Amino acid sequence: MRNALRNLTLAATLALSSMVPTLASSGPRTLADSVRHELVMLPYYNIFDDLSFQVDQTTGTVVLTGDVTNPVLKSDAGNVVKHIEGVQQVVNNIRVLPLSPFDNRIRAAAYRSIYGYPALNRYAMGALPSIHIIVNNGHVTLKGVVDNQGDKNMAGIRANGVPGVFSVDNQLMVARS
Repeated sequence: MRNALRNLTLAATLALSSMVPTLASSGPRTLADSVRHELVMLPYYNIFDDLSFQVDQTTGTVVLTGDVTNPVLKSDAGNVVKHIEGVQQVVNNIRVLPLSPFDNRIRAAAYRSIYGYPALNRYAMGALPSIHIIVNNGHVTLKGVVDNQGDKNMAGIRANGVPGVFSVDNQLMVARS
């Protein structure tokens, strides 16, 4: 299970790690656990960002990918990861999304549409909600984990109904079937 978690987005691993108690309770942390912990602790990381990573245990290389709205988050992610014991090299492939008032309006409207819907508002609980809304030039990508296929479909429908959205790529994962 741990090897499968390495390539998931942080939102997905947060949701899945709560279902897998052995990750939190087993002995010392693996390199992937340490990287995930440091990234979710970043102060500017929010639901409009998506961070993911891959760890090569043999070389100690960590490849960071994803999309962020704040350029400082990209540099902070690279800096905190390179100070983790066992990390030899960090490849920072995080993309900074363009600054756009149009995209900011879509982010706010998509947030209200998804998390304001009664069947989906339970996903807003916690410090970092499990559905991440990535907006790039009017194109929305949903990432994270939901409980069932119906919630995944509903989140996609709600995002697609936001005025100004050109397309929706629903990459939400279903935790249980």
